[in-house]
Amino acid sequence: MITYALIFALGCYGLALLFNLYRVVRSPGVTDRILALDTMAINAIALIVCFGIWEGSAMFFEASILYAMVGFVSTVAYAKFLLRGDLIE
Repeated sequence: MITYALIFALGCYGLALLFNLYRVVRSPGVTDRILALDTMAINAIALIVCFGIWEGSAMFFEASILYAMVGFVSTVAYAKFLLRGDLIE
């Protein structure tokens, strides 16, 4: 039963990634693109975790934590760049 739930979750998160990719390409403003990229990172983390549950390996959970840290830092850096025009003060 868990296999069917994981397949359904992987399909839903994959579809959400496609919708976010559409939002990145066709959004009216830069802030919408930043939000879509951040949401794509969250969906990618969910995909990695679901695949880790499916495989039964802890390595995927560690990879998802690293991806979450990199995604957070990149979102903050891009938002700071848009506000001030530079990253280093």
